[in-house]
Amino acid sequence: MRPIPLLLIALAIAAPLSLLAGRVWIDPFAPETQTATLILMELRLPRAFLALIVGAGLGGAGAAMQGYLRNPLADPGLFGIAPGAALGAVLSMWTGYAVAAYALPMFALIGGAGAMALLALIAGRTGGIALFTLAGLMIASLAGALMSLAISLAPTPFAMSEIVTWLMGSLVDRSWREVWIAAPLTLAGLAFLIAAGRSLDALTLGEAAARSLGVDPRRLQFLLIAGVGLTVGAGVAVAGIISFVGLIVPHLMRQLTDRRPSSLIVPSALAGALLLLVADVVCRLLPLPGGELRLGIALSLIGAPFFLHLLLKMRKGLA
Repeated sequence: MRPIPLLLIALAIAAPLSLLAGRVWIDPFAPETQTATLILMELRLPRAFLALIVGAGLGGAGAAMQGYLRNPLADPGLFGIAPGAALGAVLSMWTGYAVAAYALPMFALIGGAGAMALLALIAGRTGGIALFTLAGLMIASLAGALMSLAISLAPTPFAMSEIVTWLMGSLVDRSWREVWIAAPLTLAGLAFLIAAGRSLDALTLGEAAARSLGVDPRRLQFLLIAGVGLTVGAGVAVAGIISFVGLIVPHLMRQLTDRRPSSLIVPSALAGALLLLVADVVCRLLPLPGGELRLGIALSLIGAPFFLHLLLKMRKGLA
């Protein structure tokens, strides 16, 4: 059976169950109450939608990046777009504008767009993968340094706490507002990535072979910058930094496909949505005294051992 029907079935099962699970369990067979309706419609439902949207964007972006760089260890944060979006959000909290409605996600989207523009400016004319990757690493390093500077110069301890907490990544207290921000941007980004699929397939034969097959490197870079920028930027804008989804999911899905990038993007998007949805439910259910475990921390705890496993596997293959 192909992975897409399996993933759709898994999502059809997991999504309703995620609405029932939490610190307050909801009995689907009990008489409807105003409290249960409020929890479902204003808390659980937008949070579930947001998990699906953000996870799909990160999974699809990871698959496209690994295909473009021909590196199974590539992650969406490598291009510097996620750190750029995070820097924008940090600046909104540092300056105090985050208290206004929509200000934080708008700052994050502007930061992500700035990182996209800088990446295109540095590497867009050459078409070389090596320079493209190095430019992304430079942007990520610069954004990380500026975020550390903002934290160290935070005007108040409350602002510092808010910045650090937000950077951990979470879907706590998110509403329909964040869903309407992330959904159209993520869908548009996935459309760009899917459009790049055939060119990514040709690129697996090498840059010279891809050019001979009619692949335009500048068009491909535009599709990737736009696709990764929209999906990752939207995710960071509404949920903070959530790592390793774009690394883990393509590896799991690659075994179930023909390994072509074009056939991996959609399954990775669906699997990313499923992974983030399940991880968010687990974070809700863990009995921690200090409150709910942050989603970004939980996925890092899963992703770091997975990354180590991949490194050891690659090392063994090279030995």
